[in-house]
Amino acid sequence: MFTNGFFMPINSFLSYLALEKKYSKHTTIAYLNDLNSFQRYCNKMYDGQSVVAVNYAQIRSWIVSLVESNLSNRSINRKVSSLKSFYKFLQKTKEIEINPLAKHKALKIPKQVQVPFSEKEIINALNLIAENNDFESLRNKLIIELFYATGMRRSELINLKLTDIDFVNETVKVLGKRNKERFIPLIKSVRKSLIKYLEIRGEIDTNSSYLFITKKGKIIYDTLVYRIINNYFSSVSSKVKKSPHIIRHSFATHLLNEGADLNSVKELLGHSSLASTQVYTHSSLGKLKEVYNKTHPRSEKN
Repeated sequence: MFTNGFFMPINSFLSYLALEKKYSKHTTIAYLNDLNSFQRYCNKMYDGQSVVAVNYAQIRSWIVSLVESNLSNRSINRKVSSLKSFYKFLQKTKEIEINPLAKHKALKIPKQVQVPFSEKEIINALNLIAENNDFESLRNKLIIELFYATGMRRSELINLKLTDIDFVNETVKVLGKRNKERFIPLIKSVRKSLIKYLEIRGEIDTNSSYLFITKKGKIIYDTLVYRIINNYFSSVSSKVKKSPHIIRHSFATHLLNEGADLNSVKELLGHSSLASTQVYTHSSLGKLKEVYNKTHPRSEKN
């Protein structure tokens, strides 16, 4: 797939992402897939020219082909971002002098408001499995509770280890992006669910060190977690999108609605900057107006 001269730069780049940038294996593979995609295009349209030696016009023609294939602007921007990072690395290592994407402007993405689940929808989803005490029901209930009680990402939940649960200090250790650790308090209801789940988990024949496993003792996986959330919330919510991320969104929104400060929510979510956390504030404007009208000296009520 790659020309001979491309093997060394790509291997060095992937090592750089994994070792220096501390990107996860999943993210590193995504970068590789994006580079593969562009190299296949170069093979077809430019006689196998290496992506190391292309110019902006050639990259632009690839972008046009992606648009014509009805790929979303968000997906296209991600692919181009991978290329841009690769060329920045090549500049840094003196493989190239000019980054062909240095002046490229990302495609416009329409703003999509993601509607969080209501507190009632969360409770109703949990009530669907509250009376069941089989392994999968206890596991699925705990997954929903942990998502809502901690706001962790799907990948973070999947990679939780048994040793990450600290009942003494009542916390869970979460390994976030770029291997950044954070500790999140465990509320009483989640601790109870953890104990019940761990009891029945002990009956499964497994050597896995991961907290969440399948009935066969294997670590759970992305599509399974998505299916669990989608299945339960489809019964209690008419919202279009039902995913682990929407529960994370609900976690942040409900905390802000109850008066949590933005910096605290930022730390709990594992965001590196407030800009990432501020996307959740729009959902809290209604609550903010309510508090404002109740408390401001010049409000109508006062």
